[in-house]
Amino acid sequence: MPEISRFLGIVIAMYYREHNPPHFHARYGSYQVIVHISDGVVEGRFPRRALAHVME
Repeated sequence: MPEISRFLGIVIAMYYREHNPPHFHARYGSYQVIVHISDGVVEGRFPRRALAHVME
């Protein structure tokens, strides 16, 4: 897995040959989100506190 970071149980990954726009994936337990890098748009569901850590 192309893991970029792992902290507080959150795993951040970015896949090399994936669709546009550029984005990364975050997983936390059974939750998953996609975060668009250019504008910070978040797709999916994540606990509020964990999402705050990801966006930081």
